Amino acid sequence: MRHIAQSTRTTRIARLAGMATLVVAAAFAGTGAALAQGSGASAVDQKVDGVMVVAGNSCSWTNASTSAVPPTALTVDRTTINTPGGNLACGGGIVASLNNNPAFTFDDAAGTARTDLIDITGRQSFISCRYKATGIVWDRDATSRKYINRAFTAAKASGSFLCPGSVATPAGDASMLFH
Repeated sequence: MRHIAQSTRTTRIARLAGMATLVVAAAFAGTGAALAQGSGASAVDQKVDGVMVVAGNSCSWTNASTSAVPPTALTVDRTTINTPGGNLACGGGIVASLNNNPAFTFDDAAGTARTDLIDITGRQSFISCRYKATGIVWDRDATSRKYINRAFTAAKASGSFLCPGSVATPAGDASMLFH
């Protein structure tokens, strides 16, 4: 019986660590598979889509509003990502919400973008974890407006004692597509 209890506890902690990683990266994310623009989508509509897959669970949104079009510096309006105004949805029983309007700057000559701060909260069941990541660097995918993250770590800002103190997102585990 003790082995079963320990196994369940280990599974729950592993799932919490996965949830924390998912929550941080969900702000601007995607793995491998880029979100495709529909044929009717405007080439310059000041929007950004994202998706993230961690441990088999996925968070995604479409058509979040931006204040400008890359390579002009811009901010992303969190109210157009978070529900009810946006359509951020996660699998695995996770509910995520972005707490800030992230600012992005672009260096087209270098093919990079930088985010000042991503502040995000994730909840699963009764557990809530809030994380902040600063100075995130993204690499542009060829000549598209898809950007793929470099590795970054987000620090726990608040939440349950069950939340890990920090979460690491490996390079290539997050992306965003501006359109």
